[in-house]
Order: sequence, then C-alpha cells, then structure tokens
Amino acid sequence: MAINSRHPSIEHLRDKARRRMPGFAFDYLEGGCNSNINLQRNTSEIRDIRLQPYYIRDYAGSDLRTELFGHTYDAPFGIAPIGLQGLMWPRSTEILAKAATDHNIPFILSTVGTASIEEVSEITGGKAWFQLYHPAEDELRDKILGRASAAGCPVLVILADTPTFGYRPKEIRNGLSIPPRMTPRNIIQMMLHPTWSFSQLAAGVPKFKTMTPYIPKGLSMKHLGLFMNKTFSGRLNEDRIKAIRDRWKGKLVVKGIVNEEDCEKVHRLGADGIIASNHGGRQLDAGQSTIRPIPSLAESYGDKLTVMIDSGLRGGPDIACSLASGARFTFLGRSFMYGVGALGRSGGDHTISMIKRQLQQVMEQLACERVTDFPNHLIGERTD
Repeated sequence: MAINSRHPSIEHLRDKARRRMPGFAFDYLEGGCNSNINLQRNTSEIRDIRLQPYYIRDYAGSDLRTELFGHTYDAPFGIAPIGLQGLMWPRSTEILAKAATDHNIPFILSTVGTASIEEVSEITGGKAWFQLYHPAEDELRDKILGRASAAGCPVLVILADTPTFGYRPKEIRNGLSIPPRMTPRNIIQMMLHPTWSFSQLAAGVPKFKTMTPYIPKGLSMKHLGLFMNKTFSGRLNEDRIKAIRDRWKGKLVVKGIVNEEDCEKVHRLGADGIIASNHGGRQLDAGQSTIRPIPSLAESYGDKLTVMIDSGLRGGPDIACSLASGARFTFLGRSFMYGVGALGRSGGDHTISMIKRQLQQVMEQLACERVTDFPNHLIGERTD
C-alpha cells in the first residue's frame, strides 16, 4: 500500500488523531501513570542506542521476514494488545486486526478489547493471538481459555505486569469508563468531535465483548467498574501459570517479564516466550524502561525461549534498536492507534506500511541483510 504523503510520520498521525478524538479518549491513549516518567523513559532510552552502518561492504539487500513460533511473518513487529480500543476510535480493533492479517504480522487481542475472540478470529482467519488478564476465579479462566482455543488462537499471552491497576490521574479526572460517562465535560468534548461521535453512533456503544457473556445485565457504569475490578483482581503466580500451561496446548507467552528471576520461573514452568513490558509505562512510574533488561535477558535466556519487547517503541528506528539489543520480536500499540485515530479505516494499513518502510530504510543504511543480523550493528553500551 502507498503511504499517505500527508502523514509520513508517527508524529503527524499523533497530531491529527489528537484533533479528531475527544479529549478523554486521547488522554487514555496517551497517558501513563503518576507523572508519566516511565512512559517517557521507555522511548528515550531506546533512542539512546546507536547503530553502526557499513558502507564499503558487499550487500545483497535486506529482508524483513521473521520466523516466530513456526510462522514466517513479513516484518519483525506486531500490534500489541490494547484495551478499550473502540472507545478511542470506533471499530479500531477490527480495523487493526484486518490490517495485521493483510500485512502478515501478528495481532494480539486484549481480554478488555472491544471485539470478541470469535469476531477477531473470523477477521484474522484464526491467526490472532489472545492476551489473558488472569481472572480471580478459575472457572472463568477456563471458559475464556476454551473460547480462545476453539477460535484457533495460536499463541496465548498471559499478563504479569498488572497485579493492581495503575494510578492514572488523567483517567481519574475524566471518569473513564465503557461506555463513556455522560458528564458535561465529556459531552462537550464529543460535540466538538463530530467525526468520532457519528462513527461511534454507527458502530454502536463500545463494550467489553469477550467479557459480555459473564457481565450481569443492567449494571450501572459504577457497578460495571466494580465488577471488572473484582473479576480481574487475581495476581499472577507460579501456580496460576502452571495451571494455564497444563490446559493450553498452543504457544504460551508471559508479558511483563523484566528481570531474570521472573524469567527463570516462567521458563521452568514451560513458557515459550516472554515480552519485556511495563504496560506502556502505565503501571510503575519508578520502574526501569523495557529496553534496559533486554541485553541481559537475551544473553541468559535467548536460547531457551523467545525474548520480545513492547512499550516505548514508536517506529522503524526504535524497532531496529530493540532488535540490535537482543529482542527477537517487537510489539507496538500507541502508534497504530494514532494511525486509526488519524485516518480511520485506512489507518492500520498506512501505519504498518510506513513502519515497514522505515525499518527497511534503516536496514539498507546499515547494510543489514537479515533481521537476525541487527545485533552485529550495535555500538557499545547505551549512553546514560
């Protein structure tokens, strides 16, 4: 697909998305926790990494294709799980799932996404991964796992980095919920963004569709929030991972692993991979960036399980630096939501095409022929 020349960067997409989305929706997309320190650290420390180009060298061209869990993807990045997607832009889950499938990159559906496991499986031909927020009750866990298995999801991602919900001032101020609260402030924002509002009317009220069968009917917004908090109040531990590993026959990935102690535990329990993640800087402001532990995790465990990363990556150069640091694969979230918020139905295709082109250009500049060659171009340590 040709790139829309009016929006040739993530920054252009972000600016247009901000103009088209109500403030409460854009705040949810942009926000981290507390003072947004770790949100900023995630990206800035990736961009401290330097790569070495080689100009006087035989070079046969670059290939973005990447093998992961027995499937060859067309690029070494995928679409990270994003909750409340349909609140930020109507039908964005479906738009991004289709774009990912068309471009042959992985799409991960969140438990709290606004399309169901079955809907996304149909869009992706059974290729979508599923991210599980671990329920407090085992019975509900087993029901959701059964649906993911029946839908053909090849990879299950279980979330480790949300033992409690982050303290997010913007969401508290906005009274964020699904459906959005009809406060005077929010109503005015919707009226000032008619494209979003009319698109939302056409799509219908956003809902947690995977969870719909388990939510009691007639709950007020307040009681819906209480129900969701109670339902997903379970902290992940070794027994819970083992129980899932025993039941899940596909590939198993644990998301939120950022130290070797946790990595050793999930490896011992049979995980096939990890995603170094801090929930996009939305959980622990005092935590480290996700790029910082990648070199040691890759060195110690890269031959035992697949080490991947999300949080803080925005475009092709960030992907290149992450792969050079030792990650085998990368995931991005906000960039794709900026694309859909800016361009609607064409936003997924445009953003994936743009990031592919960015990454291709980096590889050509470096004389890096294969994605697995990126570590050969890493210059020393990160600058502090």
